[in-house]
Amino acid sequence: MKANLRMWAIGLGVLGPALMIAPSARAECSATFPKTIAGTNFLMSPGSIRLLPIAFQDANEQDEHAKWEPTIVGMWHVTFTAKTMNGIAISDMVIDSALVVWHIDGTEIMNSGRPPQDGNFCMGVWRQTGEFTYKLNHFAWGANNYTPGTPDGVVGDSIGPVHYVELVTVGPEGKRYSGTFTLDQYNKSGQVDTSFTGVINATRITVDTTVGDLL
Repeated sequence: MKANLRMWAIGLGVLGPALMIAPSARAECSATFPKTIAGTNFLMSPGSIRLLPIAFQDANEQDEHAKWEPTIVGMWHVTFTAKTMNGIAISDMVIDSALVVWHIDGTEIMNSGRPPQDGNFCMGVWRQTGEFTYKLNHFAWGANNYTPGTPDGVVGDSIGPVHYVELVTVGPEGKRYSGTFTLDQYNKSGQVDTSFTGVINATRITVDTTVGDLL
């Protein structure tokens, strides 16, 4: 009899906390998340069953643009052609040929065509401004100076951040986008060393795209 009572006590000791946690877990997991949460990825908070959103978007912006499909989402081959340098017109100069991914959660990542040793990955955030129009705020957070034509293996001097702002429009067919950009290259003291403005042209990358299509 004492053995049976001991087993019941052990069972209640295990089951009791579980019953206390279970209703909370059901409520959290089945709840409708507020509209300020735009991301689809969630992390488990250590020591808790609570789900934490990791991507947010302004509620007003989300409601305003919910009627528009974000056709920018996907992978693209993007060419940046500078038209001015430090406010002075220049002959068209391609300053980058990059692979870019625009994510559904409002973030973006770019694999620049510059040499990897000089720093060729950078990231940004975007929002939809119209049915086919988008604004991107993008940063390369420190790298090494790179001049087109530099011999392979030569690493430039360390530099500060690069800041891009892009305004682009996706074609109605969703296969291309184009627009304008500004690029400010900062030194390590936080002062702008070089500025470019120019145009962007991009082609969507699909499961059928080949290396030859990108060269």
